[in-house]
Amino acid sequence: MDRTAILRAVDSVFGTELEFLAELVRHPSTRGLEQSAQDFVARELSDRGFDIDRWEIDVKDISNLPGFSPVIGSYENAVNVVGSLRSRTRSGRSLILNGHIDVVPTGPLDMWNRAPFDAYIDGDWMYGRGAGDMKAGLVSNLFAIEALKHLGLRPAADVFFQSVVEEECTGNGALACLQRGYRADVALIPEPFAEKLVSSQVGVIWFQVHLRGLPTHVAYAGSGANAIEAAVPLFEALHRLERQMNATECRHHDYVGHSHALNLNIGKIEGGDWASSVPAWCVFDARMGVFPGHALDDVRRMIEETIFDVARNHPFLARSRPEIVYNGFAAEGYSFKDDKSEVAHAALATLDRAHSLVSGAPLACEAITATTDARFFGLYANTPALVYGPRAEAIHGFNERVDLTSVHRLTQATALFIADWCGLEKA
Repeated sequence: MDRTAILRAVDSVFGTELEFLAELVRHPSTRGLEQSAQDFVARELSDRGFDIDRWEIDVKDISNLPGFSPVIGSYENAVNVVGSLRSRTRSGRSLILNGHIDVVPTGPLDMWNRAPFDAYIDGDWMYGRGAGDMKAGLVSNLFAIEALKHLGLRPAADVFFQSVVEEECTGNGALACLQRGYRADVALIPEPFAEKLVSSQVGVIWFQVHLRGLPTHVAYAGSGANAIEAAVPLFEALHRLERQMNATECRHHDYVGHSHALNLNIGKIEGGDWASSVPAWCVFDARMGVFPGHALDDVRRMIEETIFDVARNHPFLARSRPEIVYNGFAAEGYSFKDDKSEVAHAALATLDRAHSLVSGAPLACEAITATTDARFFGLYANTPALVYGPRAEAIHGFNERVDLTSVHRLTQATALFIADWCGLEKA
Protein backbone atom coordinates (compact mmCIF):
# COMPACT_ATOMS: atom_id res chain seq x y z
CA MET A 1 0.00 0.00 0.00
CA ASP A 2 1.49 3.32 -1.12
CA ARG A 3 0.32 5.64 1.67
CA THR A 4 1.69 8.76 -0.01
CA ALA A 5 -0.28 7.99 -3.17
CA ILE A 6 -3.47 7.64 -1.10
CA LEU A 7 -2.90 10.99 0.57
CA ARG A 8 -2.39 12.62 -2.81
CA ALA A 9 -5.49 10.94 -4.19
CA VAL A 10 -7.55 12.59 -1.45
CA ASP A 11 -6.03 15.92 -2.52
CA SER A 12 -7.20 15.21 -6.08
CA VAL A 13 -10.84 14.53 -5.14
CA PHE A 14 -11.18 17.07 -2.32
CA GLY A 15 -12.58 19.87 -4.48
CA THR A 16 -15.35 17.57 -5.65
CA GLU A 17 -15.88 16.47 -2.05
CA LEU A 18 -16.54 20.07 -0.96
CA GLU A 19 -19.00 20.60 -3.80
CA PHE A 20 -20.79 17.39 -2.80
CA LEU A 21 -20.91 18.47 0.84
CA ALA A 22 -22.34 21.89 -0.01
CA GLU A 23 -25.04 20.28 -2.15
CA LEU A 24 -25.94 17.86 0.64
CA VAL A 25 -26.15 20.66 3.23
CA ARG A 26 -28.59 22.51 0.96
CA HIS A 27 -31.08 19.67 1.44
CA PRO A 28 -32.98 20.68 4.63
CA SER A 29 -33.08 17.21 6.17
CA THR A 30 -34.75 17.85 9.49
CA ARG A 31 -36.69 14.91 10.97
CA GLY A 32 -39.44 13.89 8.57
CA LEU A 33 -37.95 15.83 5.67
CA GLU A 34 -34.90 13.71 4.90
CA GLN A 35 -36.22 12.24 1.63
CA SER A 36 -34.62 14.67 -0.84
CA ALA A 37 -31.23 14.32 0.82
CA GLN A 38 -31.57 10.53 0.85
CA ASP A 39 -32.60 10.55 -2.82
CA PHE A 40 -29.45 12.54 -3.60
CA VAL A 41 -27.26 10.15 -1.61
CA ALA A 42 -28.83 7.08 -3.22
CA ARG A 43 -28.33 8.45 -6.75
CA GLU A 44 -24.72 9.37 -6.09
CA LEU A 45 -23.93 6.00 -4.53
CA SER A 46 -25.54 4.18 -7.43
CA ASP A 47 -23.57 6.25 -9.94
CA ARG A 48 -20.41 5.30 -8.07
CA GLY A 49 -21.02 1.56 -8.30
CA PHE A 50 -22.69 0.78 -4.98
CA ASP A 51 -25.63 -1.61 -4.75
CA ILE A 52 -28.49 0.44 -3.27
CA ASP A 53 -30.90 -0.59 -0.55
CA ARG A 54 -33.43 2.18 0.15
CA TRP A 55 -36.30 1.40 2.50
CA GLU A 56 -38.87 3.01 4.73
CA ILE A 57 -38.46 2.01 8.36
CA ASP A 58 -41.34 -0.04 9.76
CA VAL A 59 -41.62 0.43 13.53
CA LYS A 60 -43.09 -3.07 13.88
CA ASP A 61 -39.82 -4.54 12.59
CA ILE A 62 -37.68 -2.93 15.28
CA SER A 63 -39.91 -2.24 18.28
CA ASN A 64 -38.97 -5.47 20.07
CA LEU A 65 -35.22 -5.15 19.51
CA PRO A 66 -32.72 -4.14 22.20
CA GLY A 67 -31.94 -0.45 21.93
CA PHE A 68 -35.31 0.59 20.47
CA SER A 69 -36.49 4.05 21.53
CA PRO A 70 -40.17 5.10 21.68
CA VAL A 71 -41.13 6.82 18.45
CA ILE A 72 -41.99 10.51 18.25
CA GLY A 73 -44.66 11.25 15.65
CA SER A 74 -45.16 9.46 12.36
CA TYR A 75 -42.55 7.27 10.67
CA GLU A 76 -44.06 7.82 7.27
CA ASN A 77 -41.18 8.57 4.90
CA ALA A 78 -38.49 7.71 7.45
CA VAL A 79 -36.08 6.39 4.83
CA ASN A 80 -32.69 4.72 5.26
CA VAL A 81 -30.14 4.29 2.48
CA VAL A 82 -27.35 1.70 2.45
CA GLY A 83 -24.87 1.36 -0.38
CA SER A 84 -23.01 -1.95 -0.50
CA LEU A 85 -19.62 -2.26 -2.13
CA ARG A 86 -18.95 -5.97 -2.40
CA SER A 87 -15.40 -7.23 -2.70
CA ARG A 88 -14.47 -9.87 -5.25
CA THR A 89 -11.67 -11.35 -3.14
CA ARG A 90 -12.96 -10.72 0.41
CA SER A 91 -9.40 -11.09 1.62
CA GLY A 92 -9.64 -8.24 4.14
CA ARG A 93 -11.85 -7.25 7.06
CA SER A 94 -15.33 -5.85 6.47
CA LEU A 95 -16.45 -2.37 7.45
CA ILE A 96 -19.58 -0.33 8.11
CA LEU A 97 -19.25 3.38 7.32
CA ASN A 98 -22.17 4.89 9.20
CA GLY A 99 -23.49 8.44 9.35
CA HIS A 100 -26.80 10.18 9.89
CA ILE A 101 -28.52 12.43 7.38
CA ASP A 102 -31.01 14.02 9.81
CA VAL A 103 -30.24 17.40 11.33
CA VAL A 104 -31.73 19.30 14.26
CA PRO A 105 -34.17 22.20 13.74
CA THR A 106 -32.71 25.59 12.88
CA GLY A 107 -34.40 27.75 15.51
CA PRO A 108 -35.25 31.39 14.68
CA LEU A 109 -33.95 32.22 11.22
CA ASP A 110 -33.06 35.78 12.18
CA MET A 111 -30.46 34.39 14.59
CA TRP A 112 -28.39 33.10 11.65
CA ASN A 113 -25.98 35.24 9.65
CA ARG A 114 -27.30 33.61 6.48
CA ALA A 115 -30.08 31.14 5.73
CA PRO A 116 -29.32 27.91 7.63
CA PHE A 117 -29.32 25.68 4.55
CA ASP A 118 -27.49 28.13 2.30
CA ALA A 119 -24.18 26.30 2.50
CA TYR A 120 -21.24 28.60 1.96
CA ILE A 121 -17.49 28.71 2.57
CA ASP A 122 -15.81 31.57 4.41
CA GLY A 123 -12.09 31.11 4.88
CA ASP A 124 -11.42 27.59 6.12
CA TRP A 125 -14.99 26.93 7.26
CA MET A 126 -18.17 25.69 5.63
CA TYR A 127 -21.33 27.04 7.25
CA GLY A 128 -24.82 25.56 7.32
CA ARG A 129 -27.10 23.43 9.44
CA GLY A 130 -25.76 19.89 9.35
CA ALA A 131 -22.41 20.83 7.81
CA GLY A 132 -20.67 19.63 10.95
CA ASP A 133 -23.28 17.33 12.47
CA MET A 134 -22.71 15.27 10.53
CA LYS A 135 -22.82 15.64 6.77
CA ALA A 136 -19.09 16.43 6.52
CA GLY A 137 -18.33 13.06 8.10
CA LEU A 138 -20.87 11.27 5.94
CA VAL A 139 -19.34 12.76 2.80
CA SER A 140 -15.81 12.01 4.04
CA ASN A 141 -16.75 8.34 4.27
CA LEU A 142 -17.70 8.34 0.60
CA PHE A 143 -14.74 10.32 -0.69
CA ALA A 144 -12.23 8.18 1.17
CA ILE A 145 -13.45 5.40 -1.11
CA GLU A 146 -13.47 7.77 -4.09
CA ALA A 147 -9.80 8.55 -3.44
CA LEU A 148 -8.99 4.84 -3.60
CA LYS A 149 -10.97 4.54 -6.84
CA HIS A 150 -8.92 7.45 -8.20
CA LEU A 151 -5.93 5.09 -7.87
CA GLY A 152 -7.76 2.21 -9.56
CA LEU A 153 -8.28 0.46 -6.21
CA ARG A 154 -11.16 -0.60 -4.00
CA PRO A 155 -11.56 -2.29 -0.59
CA ALA A 156 -10.73 -6.01 -0.53
CA ALA A 157 -13.62 -6.65 1.84
CA ASP A 158 -17.31 -5.79 1.89
CA VAL A 159 -18.04 -2.16 2.82
CA PHE A 160 -21.51 -0.89 3.75
CA PHE A 161 -22.07 2.85 3.46
CA GLN A 162 -25.03 3.75 5.70
CA SER A 163 -26.95 7.04 5.55
CA VAL A 164 -29.51 6.79 8.33
CA VAL A 165 -32.31 8.87 9.79
CA GLU A 166 -33.44 9.37 13.39
CA GLU A 167 -30.02 9.71 15.04
CA GLU A 168 -30.94 13.03 16.64
CA CYS A 169 -33.98 11.74 18.51
CA THR A 170 -33.96 7.93 18.82
CA GLY A 171 -31.21 6.21 16.84
CA ASN A 172 -33.78 3.87 15.37
CA GLY A 173 -32.35 4.38 11.87
CA ALA A 174 -29.12 2.62 12.82
CA LEU A 175 -31.13 -0.04 14.65
CA ALA A 176 -33.11 -0.64 11.47
CA CYS A 177 -29.84 -1.33 9.62
CA LEU A 178 -29.06 -4.07 12.13
CA GLN A 179 -32.57 -5.48 11.74
CA ARG A 180 -32.01 -5.42 7.97
CA GLY A 181 -29.04 -7.75 8.45
CA TYR A 182 -26.06 -5.46 7.86
CA ARG A 183 -23.03 -6.70 9.81
CA ALA A 184 -19.29 -6.12 9.56
CA ASP A 185 -16.16 -6.58 11.62
CA VAL A 186 -16.02 -2.90 12.66
CA ALA A 187 -18.06 0.28 12.28
CA LEU A 188 -16.63 3.77 11.71
CA ILE A 189 -18.83 6.78 12.54
CA PRO A 190 -17.32 10.22 11.78
CA GLU A 191 -19.22 12.35 14.30
CA PRO A 192 -17.65 15.80 14.79
CA PHE A 193 -15.41 15.40 17.83
CA ALA A 194 -12.29 17.16 16.56
CA GLU A 195 -10.34 14.17 15.25
CA LYS A 196 -10.36 12.42 18.62
CA LEU A 197 -11.56 8.89 19.21
CA VAL A 198 -14.65 8.78 21.40
CA SER A 199 -13.58 6.36 24.12
CA SER A 200 -16.98 6.44 25.87
CA GLN A 201 -20.34 8.09 25.43
CA VAL A 202 -23.20 8.63 27.84
CA GLY A 203 -26.69 7.30 27.36
CA VAL A 204 -29.73 9.53 27.11
CA ILE A 205 -33.32 9.30 28.33
CA TRP A 206 -36.01 11.68 27.09
CA PHE A 207 -39.21 12.06 29.09
CA GLN A 208 -42.27 14.28 29.37
CA VAL A 209 -44.06 15.28 32.57
CA HIS A 210 -47.77 16.11 32.29
CA LEU A 211 -49.42 18.20 35.01
CA ARG A 212 -53.21 18.66 34.99
CA GLY A 213 -55.86 20.21 37.22
CA LEU A 214 -58.95 22.48 36.93
CA PRO A 215 -58.82 25.99 35.46
CA THR A 216 -59.34 28.83 37.92
CA HIS A 217 -60.03 32.56 37.56
CA VAL A 218 -56.98 34.71 38.17
CA ALA A 219 -58.71 36.10 41.27
CA TYR A 220 -57.90 32.78 42.94
CA ALA A 221 -54.32 32.57 41.78
CA GLY A 222 -53.07 32.11 45.33
CA SER A 223 -54.92 28.83 45.75
CA GLY A 224 -51.98 26.69 44.65
CA ALA A 225 -53.70 25.62 41.44
CA ASN A 226 -51.12 26.95 38.96
CA ALA A 227 -49.81 24.01 36.92
CA ILE A 228 -46.94 25.99 35.40
CA GLU A 229 -45.69 27.16 38.78
CA ALA A 230 -46.08 23.59 40.09
CA ALA A 231 -43.47 22.49 37.55
CA VAL A 232 -40.77 24.68 39.12
CA PRO A 233 -40.16 22.52 42.23
CA LEU A 234 -39.98 19.50 39.91
CA PHE A 235 -37.17 21.21 37.99
CA GLU A 236 -35.33 21.81 41.23
CA ALA A 237 -35.77 18.20 42.39
CA LEU A 238 -34.59 16.81 39.05
CA HIS A 239 -31.47 18.95 39.25
CA ARG A 240 -30.81 17.53 42.72
CA LEU A 241 -31.05 14.07 41.17
CA GLU A 242 -28.65 15.20 38.44
CA ARG A 243 -26.09 16.16 41.09
CA GLN A 244 -26.51 12.82 42.85
CA MET A 245 -25.98 10.88 39.61
CA ASN A 246 -22.77 12.85 38.93
CA ALA A 247 -21.32 12.09 42.37
CA THR A 248 -17.80 10.67 42.32
CA GLU A 249 -18.89 7.25 43.56
CA CYS A 250 -21.48 6.95 40.78
CA ARG A 251 -19.23 7.70 37.81
CA HIS A 252 -18.10 5.28 35.13
CA HIS A 253 -14.32 4.86 35.25
CA ASP A 254 -13.79 6.75 31.98
CA TYR A 255 -15.48 9.80 33.54
CA VAL A 256 -13.64 9.84 36.88
CA GLY A 257 -12.08 13.22 36.12
CA HIS A 258 -15.30 14.71 34.71
CA SER A 259 -17.27 16.43 37.48
CA HIS A 260 -20.47 16.92 35.46
CA ALA A 261 -20.72 14.38 32.65
CA LEU A 262 -24.46 13.78 33.04
CA ASN A 263 -26.64 16.69 32.08
CA LEU A 264 -30.30 17.31 32.76
CA ASN A 265 -31.90 19.62 30.25
CA ILE A 266 -35.41 21.02 30.57
CA GLY A 267 -35.80 21.49 26.85
CA LYS A 268 -39.40 22.52 26.31
CA ILE A 269 -42.40 23.68 28.33
CA GLU A 270 -46.00 24.42 27.39
CA GLY A 271 -48.99 25.29 29.54
CA GLY A 272 -52.06 27.38 30.15
CA ASP A 273 -54.65 28.83 27.82
CA TRP A 274 -55.39 32.44 28.84
CA ALA A 275 -53.54 35.26 30.58
CA SER A 276 -56.38 35.74 33.06
CA SER A 277 -56.92 32.04 33.79
CA VAL A 278 -54.75 30.21 36.28
CA PRO A 279 -53.15 27.49 34.11
CA ALA A 280 -54.60 24.06 34.83
CA TRP A 281 -52.16 22.16 32.65
CA CYS A 282 -48.47 22.10 31.88
CA VAL A 283 -46.21 19.74 29.94
CA PHE A 284 -42.44 19.85 29.98
CA ASP A 285 -39.88 17.80 28.08
CA ALA A 286 -36.58 16.83 29.65
CA ARG A 287 -33.38 14.99 28.84
CA MET A 288 -31.21 13.10 31.34
CA GLY A 289 -27.76 11.62 30.75
CA VAL A 290 -26.81 8.07 31.81
CA PHE A 291 -23.36 6.56 32.41
CA PRO A 292 -22.27 3.44 30.49
CA GLY A 293 -23.27 0.34 32.41
CA HIS A 294 -26.14 2.06 34.21
CA ALA A 295 -29.46 0.32 33.50
CA LEU A 296 -32.13 2.57 31.98
CA ASP A 297 -34.84 1.03 34.16
CA ASP A 298 -32.92 2.11 37.25
CA VAL A 299 -32.69 5.67 35.96
CA ARG A 300 -36.40 5.72 35.12
CA ARG A 301 -37.16 4.56 38.66
CA MET A 302 -35.01 7.36 40.10
CA ILE A 303 -36.74 9.96 37.92
CA GLU A 304 -40.18 8.73 38.96
CA GLU A 305 -39.32 8.60 42.66
CA THR A 306 -37.95 12.14 42.46
CA ILE A 307 -41.06 13.55 40.82
CA PHE A 308 -43.58 11.67 42.97
CA ASP A 309 -41.78 12.56 46.22
CA VAL A 310 -42.25 16.25 45.40
CA ALA A 311 -45.84 15.69 44.29
CA ARG A 312 -46.91 14.15 47.61
CA ASN A 313 -46.15 17.38 49.46
CA HIS A 314 -47.33 19.92 46.90
CA PRO A 315 -50.81 21.53 47.11
CA PHE A 316 -51.49 21.17 43.40
CA LEU A 317 -49.61 17.97 42.56
CA ALA A 318 -50.88 16.05 45.57
CA ARG A 319 -54.41 16.35 44.15
CA SER A 320 -53.38 15.54 40.59
CA ARG A 321 -50.55 13.04 40.30
CA PRO A 322 -48.07 13.92 37.51
CA GLU A 323 -47.94 11.62 34.51
CA ILE A 324 -44.53 10.65 33.11
CA VAL A 325 -44.26 9.66 29.46
CA TYR A 326 -41.08 8.31 27.88
CA ASN A 327 -40.65 9.27 24.24
CA GLY A 328 -37.60 9.56 22.03
CA PHE A 329 -34.19 8.57 23.31
CA ALA A 330 -33.92 5.48 25.48
CA ALA A 331 -30.20 5.11 24.84
CA GLU A 332 -27.75 3.18 26.94
CA GLY A 333 -24.23 4.48 27.40
CA TYR A 334 -21.44 2.78 25.45
CA SER A 335 -17.73 2.56 26.14
CA PHE A 336 -15.37 1.52 23.36
CA LYS A 337 -12.69 1.56 26.04
CA ASP A 338 -14.42 -1.34 27.80
CA ASP A 339 -14.22 -3.54 24.68
CA LYS A 340 -11.17 -5.75 25.28
CA SER A 341 -11.65 -7.89 22.17
CA GLU A 342 -8.86 -8.50 19.68
CA VAL A 343 -10.97 -6.90 16.96
CA ALA A 344 -11.38 -3.68 18.93
CA HIS A 345 -7.67 -3.60 19.72
CA ALA A 346 -6.77 -4.13 16.05
CA ALA A 347 -9.24 -1.50 14.84
CA LEU A 348 -7.91 1.07 17.29
CA ALA A 349 -4.31 0.35 16.27
CA THR A 350 -5.25 0.69 12.60
CA LEU A 351 -6.98 4.03 13.15
CA ASP A 352 -4.10 5.28 15.29
CA ARG A 353 -1.63 4.51 12.49
CA ALA A 354 -3.76 6.34 9.94
CA HIS A 355 -4.39 9.35 12.17
CA SER A 356 -0.74 9.60 13.23
CA LEU A 357 0.51 9.55 9.65
CA VAL A 358 -1.87 12.35 8.63
CA SER A 359 -1.68 14.56 11.71
CA GLY A 360 1.83 13.81 12.95
CA ALA A 361 0.58 13.02 16.46
CA PRO A 362 -0.89 9.95 18.20
CA LEU A 363 -4.65 9.54 18.27
CA ALA A 364 -6.16 11.18 21.36
CA CYS A 365 -9.23 9.80 23.13
CA GLU A 366 -12.14 11.58 24.78
CA ALA A 367 -15.11 10.47 26.85
CA ILE A 368 -18.02 12.62 25.63
CA THR A 369 -21.18 13.83 27.33
CA ALA A 370 -23.40 13.11 24.32
CA THR A 371 -24.62 9.95 22.61
CA THR A 372 -24.11 8.57 19.09
CA ASP A 373 -25.31 5.58 17.09
CA ALA A 374 -22.13 3.71 18.09
CA ARG A 375 -24.05 2.04 20.91
CA PHE A 376 -26.10 -0.10 18.53
CA PHE A 377 -23.03 -1.71 17.01
CA GLY A 378 -21.04 -2.02 20.21
CA LEU A 379 -23.81 -3.17 22.56
CA TYR A 380 -26.16 -5.15 20.32
CA ALA A 381 -24.12 -6.43 17.36
CA ASN A 382 -20.76 -7.33 18.91
CA THR A 383 -19.17 -4.81 16.54
CA PRO A 384 -16.60 -2.36 17.89
CA ALA A 385 -17.62 1.15 16.84
CA LEU A 386 -14.97 3.80 16.24
CA VAL A 387 -16.34 7.36 16.53
CA TYR A 388 -13.84 9.68 14.87
CA GLY A 389 -14.75 12.79 12.89
CA PRO A 390 -13.84 16.38 12.01
CA ARG A 391 -13.69 19.54 14.04
CA ALA A 392 -16.92 21.52 14.00
CA GLU A 393 -18.41 24.42 15.95
CA ALA A 394 -21.94 25.50 16.92
CA ILE A 395 -23.49 22.11 16.15
CA HIS A 396 -27.15 22.31 17.23
CA GLY A 397 -26.60 26.09 17.43
CA PHE A 398 -26.68 29.11 15.14
CA ASN A 399 -24.11 29.49 12.34
CA GLU A 400 -23.01 25.86 12.56
CA ARG A 401 -19.72 25.32 10.76
CA VAL A 402 -17.11 22.66 10.00
CA ASP A 403 -13.35 23.10 9.66
CA LEU A 404 -12.46 22.12 6.08
CA THR A 405 -8.79 21.49 6.84
CA SER A 406 -9.98 19.03 9.46
CA VAL A 407 -12.34 17.42 6.93
CA HIS A 408 -9.40 17.01 4.55
CA ARG A 409 -7.32 15.29 7.24
CA LEU A 410 -10.29 13.11 8.19
CA THR A 411 -10.75 11.96 4.59
CA GLN A 412 -7.07 11.11 4.32
CA ALA A 413 -7.09 9.20 7.61
CA THR A 414 -10.27 7.35 6.63
CA ALA A 415 -8.82 6.36 3.25
CA LEU A 416 -5.70 5.03 4.96
CA PHE A 417 -7.80 3.21 7.54
CA ILE A 418 -9.90 1.53 4.83
CA ALA A 419 -6.82 0.52 2.87
CA ASP A 420 -5.17 -0.96 5.97
CA TRP A 421 -8.26 -2.51 7.56
CA CYS A 422 -9.99 -3.88 4.46
CA GLY A 423 -6.97 -4.35 2.23
CA LEU A 424 -7.09 -3.35 -1.41
CA GLU A 425 -7.91 -4.97 -4.73
CA LYS A 426 -8.06 -3.62 -8.25
CA ALA A 427 -11.20 -1.65 -9.05
